[in-house]
Amino acid sequence: MPIPQTTKHRHHHFSLLLILFLLCFNATATQQFREAPKFYNSLTCPSIPATAEQSSDEAVHVAMTLDTSYLRGSMAAILSVLQHSSCPENIIFHFVSSSSSASSNILSTTISNSFPYLKFRVYAFDDSAVSGLISTSIRAALDCPLNYARNYLANILPPSVRRVVYLDSDLVLVDDVAKLAATPLGDRAVLAAPEYCNANFTSYFTPTFWSNPSLSMTFVGRDACYFNTGVMVIDLQRWRAGDYTTKIVDWMELQKRMRIYELGSLPPFLLVFAGYIAPVDHKWNQHGLGGDNFRGLCRDLHPGPASLLHWSGKGKPWDRLDANRPCPLDALWAPYDLLKTQFSLES
Repeated sequence: MPIPQTTKHRHHHFSLLLILFLLCFNATATQQFREAPKFYNSLTCPSIPATAEQSSDEAVHVAMTLDTSYLRGSMAAILSVLQHSSCPENIIFHFVSSSSSASSNILSTTISNSFPYLKFRVYAFDDSAVSGLISTSIRAALDCPLNYARNYLANILPPSVRRVVYLDSDLVLVDDVAKLAATPLGDRAVLAAPEYCNANFTSYFTPTFWSNPSLSMTFVGRDACYFNTGVMVIDLQRWRAGDYTTKIVDWMELQKRMRIYELGSLPPFLLVFAGYIAPVDHKWNQHGLGGDNFRGLCRDLHPGPASLLHWSGKGKPWDRLDANRPCPLDALWAPYDLLKTQFSLES
C-alpha cells in the first residue's frame, strides 16, 4: 500500500529536524563551570526599580542564543560583559534556546549557578519555524536553526524591550557594553553594526543572483557593504513596525526555490539591511579570529583598537586550547573561561 503524500511530507520534515538537531547538539552536560564573582554598579550608575527593568532606557538589554555546543563560549562572553561594565547590575540578558532541546533546564541552571545574581530570562525558540527554510551552507555549524533565531528577536522578546545588543557566543568584550548599546541609529536605521566596505560583497551571492536583473537590482543605489551579524544593535520597535522578520523570511523562501547565496544566515540580512544600517566603530567587532570557514587558521587582529574580540570562523578558542594547538590570540579568551579543570573537579 503506498504511503500517503502527507505522511511522506511529515516523515521528511521530522527527519530534517532530527538531522539539524544532531548537527547542532553536542552533549556537554558533563561540563561544570565555576561561579563567577559578583560585579557591582559604580556610584554613578542610575538605580532602576525591578518593576521598570524591562522598559527602562537606563537598562542595557543583551540578547544571545544558548545551546550546549557553544555553552562554554557563552559563559565566557557573559563574564566579559559583566567584568567590563560600569553598571553591570543594569544589564539584562535575554537567552534564546532551542525548544527541541532537552537541555533547556540544564542551560538555565548552569547560568544561574555560575552567575547567581544575573538578571536573565531564557526564551524557547521553535525550530520548526525556520527548519524548513534552511539551505545547506559551506559549514554544518552554520545550518543550526538556532543561528536563525536573531531573525525573530522582535517576536521573541517582550514588546517592552525597545533596543537590544545582539552578541554571538564566540566573543569577549574588553570594553563597556553600554557604549555599544548607546550607538546612535539616526532617524531611520533599524540596526547598527561595523561595516566592511573593502570586503568582496559580490562573493556572498551566487552567479544565479547576479545574473538575474530583478534580483541584482536589489542593491542599486544602496551603497551596500558587508557587515557581520554576530554583533548588532537593534531597534526592536522599528523592526516590529517594518515587519523585517517577514522580509528576511521572504528571501529565505526564494533561496529554497533558487540558490542565490551560500553562507547560512548572513545573506538574508545583507539583502534586507546592507546599505541601510547605522555605522559602528570597527573596534566593536574584531572578527574573523576563528579563521575561515574551512580550516580555521590563526589570524591577527585588524589594525586599530579593540573593544570586542570575535572568534567567528571555524576555529573556536576553547577547542584549540583543549587540543593544545592554540593560536596566539586565544590567550586573550582564556582568562574568561569558567570551565572547571580536572584538577578543580578532583579537589
